[in-house]
Amino acid sequence: MIRLVAGRLATGAALLVLLSLLVFVGVDLLPGDAANARLGASATPARLAETRQRLGLDRPVLVRYADWAGGLLRGDLGTSVSGTPVSAILGGRVANSALLAGLTTILLVPISLVVGMWAGLRPGSRRDRGVAVASLLFVAAPEFVTAGLLVLVFAIGLGVLPAVSLIPPGAGPLDRPAALVLPVLALLLLHASYAVRMIRATIAATVRAPHVEFARLNGEPPRDVVRHAVLPAVLPVALQVWLLTAAALVGGTVLVERVFGYPGIGEVLVTAVRTGDLPVAQALVMVLGAGVVVALLAADVGVRLSTPTLRTAEQPAPVAFR
Repeated sequence: MIRLVAGRLATGAALLVLLSLLVFVGVDLLPGDAANARLGASATPARLAETRQRLGLDRPVLVRYADWAGGLLRGDLGTSVSGTPVSAILGGRVANSALLAGLTTILLVPISLVVGMWAGLRPGSRRDRGVAVASLLFVAAPEFVTAGLLVLVFAIGLGVLPAVSLIPPGAGPLDRPAALVLPVLALLLLHASYAVRMIRATIAATVRAPHVEFARLNGEPPRDVVRHAVLPAVLPVALQVWLLTAAALVGGTVLVERVFGYPGIGEVLVTAVRTGDLPVAQALVMVLGAGVVVALLAADVGVRLSTPTLRTAEQPAPVAFR
């Protein structure tokens, strides 16, 4: 297992290096640069050249990449075109988005497992078909449509929740829990529906497996059959689905944040792209990429630990002495 984790960490580090190179070179090929964004369209060529020299933009792209990557290793995300350190811009925003994704994942795990088991243990029944149709609708609906419907029902219709997640300056989302409800619910309806469909399908296939049928024919109580025969086969799949969903939530909160005006990375990313603040956009892509790599690594290791056949596959066979 140590060898597996070390190998996955090495692979993840290599992927991050490749991602950083692609992001930096790709952004460098886009029209405009930090000098254009800082001075505006009315800047003279001489002023642009002077600013590019001062910012080091006249150096070769690989030299600038080496300086930028070295700063990332030291925890320096660079400087925005406004002159503000990128870490100061992203610090609270990344934490707010992580809170949104974390709350969604915490709620998603028990809800998807309970609903998936409730439907999957009776495949083909009325409740199974109902869960299948409802989950398909939520998976197919775009996030902004779901978010808009939630606003219409709970904010405009019932008036019980705020339509916009306004957080006063100096406060955090936890200081106004009501501002978290609709964004979390919008994310939960989509991602929990996907997890429910996967868990339901796995349970429906497992209850027809020979070992489950054998346990039933032996007179095992239904609760014991589920606990000892169904759950061990379902949990590895469920764990992988949950961790992959958490990886998707790392960057999947952007659109919902924009709909509800939530103070996360969504607004910063859209503003950085619109204003040409390339250092902020580059840093955000790297932060999101690192989060996805960590989540995928956790999913891989978690599946190995929860699946006995995979956990023991790399162990050497015992030597038989005669």
